[in-house]
Amino acid sequence: MGSLREIETRINSTKKTSQITRAMQMVSASKLNRAELNAKAFVPYMEKVQEVAASIAAGTDSEHPMLKSRPVKKTAYIVITADRGLCGGYNSNMIRKVVNVIAERHTSLDDVVIFAIGRKGYEFFSKRGYNVIDSVLGVSDHPSFAEIKDIANKAVGMFTDGTYDELYMYYTHYVSAISHEVTEEKVLPLTDIATEDTVISSYEFEPSGEAILEVLLPQYAESLIFGALLDSKASEHASSMTAMKNATDNAGELIDDLTLQFNRARQAAITQEITEIIGGVAALE
Repeated sequence: MGSLREIETRINSTKKTSQITRAMQMVSASKLNRAELNAKAFVPYMEKVQEVAASIAAGTDSEHPMLKSRPVKKTAYIVITADRGLCGGYNSNMIRKVVNVIAERHTSLDDVVIFAIGRKGYEFFSKRGYNVIDSVLGVSDHPSFAEIKDIANKAVGMFTDGTYDELYMYYTHYVSAISHEVTEEKVLPLTDIATEDTVISSYEFEPSGEAILEVLLPQYAESLIFGALLDSKASEHASSMTAMKNATDNAGELIDDLTLQFNRARQAAITQEITEIIGGVAALE
């Protein structure tokens, strides 16, 4: 057991830490509300673009390279992480998932290219010899499409050019404030753009279906990336809020334990002083 001064110093220090974590929890909660709204508001747009693209693709004999599978020699991965820590297992879960998938699918890192969105993922893969061909760092808490337009454009364009043969995206899907899961989504090729729930509508094309797909398909692929980023940001803020709440609760428990130690140490010191006084009085007599 430490001295009274040491215990009191630890109590004061832990109280200050608790105040900081509580403030960070409130900030993350505020950011989460807006991020959740942004993620949900983007879903109808993405679904409508998918519906239109699927309808046009089904109604034409398009040979667009984004719709055709080809032998896989090289694979690209878009990995979305945070720029900061203090968000629980948000970054580590994502990185562990991607590393395991790459180890299962590939025998050589030469067959893999990485697009990193977020500093944590960029630093991890760069330091370990992965081919990180592009990155976006410092994404805002409530991102706009302009922030990732270049990397999304590049990722789609390099697939069309044949630099790699498939493009996967890994992000953290937001389920609720306490539930989020690492998700894999195949972005390219768009071989399954028409799902069972997709409503195939009849459209009149001007100038032609092929010309529309040339513009629409890249926009659809880019919207998938942006939608995943919005989803990931909501998960990031939720993870940060939960982590800071746990830190605040742990600090409260530690303060209680230290206060108990302080009271016991003070009681022992008082008892020792009384014993010494009584002993001194007895010696004088």
